[in-house]
Amino acid sequence: MKISVCIPMYNEAKIAADTAVTLWDAMAENRRLHGWDFEILFADDGSRDDCAERVRAVAAEGKKEIRVVGYEINRGKGGAVREAVLSSTGDIVIYTDCDLAYGTDVIAEAVLHYRDGVDAVIGSRRLTGDGYEGYTFLRKMASSAYFTVLKIVGGFRLSDSQCGFKSFRGDLARKIFAKCETNGFAFDFEVLLLAEKCRAHIEEMPVTIINHRASTVHVVRDSIRMLRDLLRIKKRVRRVTFAP
Repeated sequence: MKISVCIPMYNEAKIAADTAVTLWDAMAENRRLHGWDFEILFADDGSRDDCAERVRAVAAEGKKEIRVVGYEINRGKGGAVREAVLSSTGDIVIYTDCDLAYGTDVIAEAVLHYRDGVDAVIGSRRLTGDGYEGYTFLRKMASSAYFTVLKIVGGFRLSDSQCGFKSFRGDLARKIFAKCETNGFAFDFEVLLLAEKCRAHIEEMPVTIINHRASTVHVVRDSIRMLRDLLRIKKRVRRVTFAP
């Protein structure tokens, strides 16, 4: 079995090389323990710094499983994740953030959840009491407010759409992301709506933030944008069809 780990990055020169080394070491250990082959794809979202070159330098040190894909003009996190997923070749495709907010142990934990009938395993911070440990009060309130809107406006039934750790069977991931169009942070909602349209069996897995860094979300501005995106995504997904 082959695991594809996809990492979106935008101006991540300060951490990109360390992330590449940490991920490669973790996946090499998983290969030793479980026999899993792997690839790590960093998707450069039109960065203005040299994060892509730093990752390539790590790959050149004998870590051939690391690849950099991307494009020159910044699109947003959704665009970067889509680029990596559609370039992947794994039997299971995972995406998580460049700061490895949930650590690396969650990768094996998610893969070991897969069995007959399971199509996706996604992280949720809302399943245990410590999922939001270390979050500022403002970030907790913003997350709670967005989730409430998501349930009311979006009809969302899972517990956490915006968790940055998600995994899918590879063929399903590539099928879904081929239909995705959202480049901004609301892309996770689009992905999960499309997964439901494919009648995917999704399991949630509790995760906890391990590595914290300052949020780039502007609560009022981004909440309005996300509400607009939710309505647009719902309307568009209704028209999407998948080949049998």
